[in-house]
Amino acid sequence: MRSRWNTEKPSLASVPFKKILIANRGEIALRVICACKDLGIPTVAVYSEADRHSLPVRFADQAICIGPAKSARSYLDIPSIISAAEIANVDAIHPGYGFLSENSGFAEVCRESGIKFIGPKPDVISAMGIKERARAIMKDYGVPILPGSEGVLSSAEEATETADRIGYPVILKASAGGGGRGMRVVNSADELPGLLVQAQQEAGAAFSSADVYLEKFIPAPRHIEFQILADEHGNVEILGERECSIQRRHQKLVEESPSPVLRDETRERVSARLKAAIKAIGYSNAGTVEFLMDEKGDLYFIEVNARIQVEHPVTEVVTGVDLVKAQIRIAAGETLPEILGGPVVRRGHAIECRINAEHPQTFAPSPGRITGLNLPGGVGVRVDTHAYQDGVIPPYYDSLVAKLIAYGGDRDEAIQRMKRALDLFVVEGIHTSIPLHKRIMNEPDFINGTFDTNFIKRWM
Repeated sequence: MRSRWNTEKPSLASVPFKKILIANRGEIALRVICACKDLGIPTVAVYSEADRHSLPVRFADQAICIGPAKSARSYLDIPSIISAAEIANVDAIHPGYGFLSENSGFAEVCRESGIKFIGPKPDVISAMGIKERARAIMKDYGVPILPGSEGVLSSAEEATETADRIGYPVILKASAGGGGRGMRVVNSADELPGLLVQAQQEAGAAFSSADVYLEKFIPAPRHIEFQILADEHGNVEILGERECSIQRRHQKLVEESPSPVLRDETRERVSARLKAAIKAIGYSNAGTVEFLMDEKGDLYFIEVNARIQVEHPVTEVVTGVDLVKAQIRIAAGETLPEILGGPVVRRGHAIECRINAEHPQTFAPSPGRITGLNLPGGVGVRVDTHAYQDGVIPPYYDSLVAKLIAYGGDRDEAIQRMKRALDLFVVEGIHTSIPLHKRIMNEPDFINGTFDTNFIKRWM
């Protein structure tokens, strides 16, 4: 894990945590361990039996096995994680991303157990997790939203009336989830009743809630998200945006900051409104607010991710702010002026490629043992990874092997450095997405910045 650009100076004496448990695995667990080491805080890694030989287990100050490989009996097992925290006598838990990071129940159990949850308060997580509720809050503060239903749909008749009012195509979305599940695009009134039932059934199975809402569908949008930091004293900072339009089935493949197409006026206007909304809801810690951009360049709110994101490094390298350390210091009660030390200045351009253990053409998962590994380096290159030679990528979790980040004075330089880094990145023994990323970096539409979320679908 390499970083050359973080410049803020932590105050070690102001961080009172004596020990932090990381309720996660893989590269994000190792990333949190590194931040804790920078702050002089001992760490506890929890792990499943499948991750017994992982790097987080090796480099944490203490490691506790919490169950078998299946995540429901390990990384999602709240009693086991809390028991490990009590055994290790920690006073804070960092949830990383995924797993329990946006579980308000887990955050509440941490609070009841006298353990600081490094993230937003339980009630805020709950409010932001209900999409139509978050949508209503953002609307109240002038954040642009897509035309749609007023909350959860109560009947097929209401869905039809709403769709007729705003015009087809429309999209049905699960209120309590994401990742494309419980989501259906509707092109005509005849399709709506059947697709509504499908969306409700899928949402109920995936999120234990069949609630769905409806909004106008943008056929070829771009996906833009804003990084936020908020302390527990009412201070909010917007650290710019990330472009996340290169994705497949709603799973991001390439992210960059800043967006190559977002207008300065739009960025400033949306940031100001976001700042007011985030402060009003009492949000604290790190988070991301996601938007769709239409062909005119206008932004429309989608959802709030109340956690650190996979793609946070691209924001770190263009701002010089270590977001994970900032999370810890916010949870410790510090203010943003103390943490940031002044206005945040964004410089240059950063691109991140998610290197996954999957076939670059079929996208079939490719778990297994890494028999050969060369990590790229050089000026403007960072690698966040938990992979090592002879290490195993298990089949039970996500397929992320590494995050490759390239930074340059401008976007062209960042692309050239990413090409160089991809050429030097060697992973043997398993298939990875490296060949796919090489193709993307040489695709004219990507180089020119003229792409949208259908880029991979059209291209493949």
